[in-house]
Amino acid sequence: MTGLFITLEGPEGAGKSTNREYLAERLRAEGIEVLLTREPGGTPLAERIREVLLTPGDEQMNPDTELLLVFAARAQHLAEVIRPALARGAVVICDRFTDSTYAYQGGGRGLSLERIATLETFVQGDLRPDLTLVFDLPVEVGMARATARGRLDRFELETRVFFEAVRGAFLKRAEADPARYYLLDAAQPLTHVQQAIDTLLPKLVERVRG
Repeated sequence: MTGLFITLEGPEGAGKSTNREYLAERLRAEGIEVLLTREPGGTPLAERIREVLLTPGDEQMNPDTELLLVFAARAQHLAEVIRPALARGAVVICDRFTDSTYAYQGGGRGLSLERIATLETFVQGDLRPDLTLVFDLPVEVGMARATARGRLDRFELETRVFFEAVRGAFLKRAEADPARYYLLDAAQPLTHVQQAIDTLLPKLVERVRG
């Protein structure tokens, strides 16, 4: 068996966490080791960085500071969790990864994509996800779902214009590399989304078992 790195991406309220659990259950039913994790976060140190990134505060965070904190957390996450799990043949399912950096800090904040790509190579080397599920839905639907969950974090407090740019960045990346990205309509009922995920399972199991 070989490790497989699957990432789940999409804007706020897209249902990534719920579907991450569902996919893990389906793979575990096949006898496959699955590690669930998230970004920013995944280790105690990276989770503390997550708290800094998500907690609203009086001081406005500089976009470059935000970008560097994201990659600092990612470096720790990769070293302590993701690379060891892949090395032992596990399937790693991560709620957000570097596509979110391109979408939020690149699309939303307007930072240079070249700068993000430089940090991506520096921190990750040649490691990229094997499969990225992009959960897409209209911004107003996603924000309504996020608001219904309760208190909003620092990103969820952003403007509609910001989230339209984030959504556009995700869609652009998915369109550019259909071999890696799988686009799902997250505005559908949950059962429909999970039926779409089910269609991927045979190939995923085959890839893991080699």
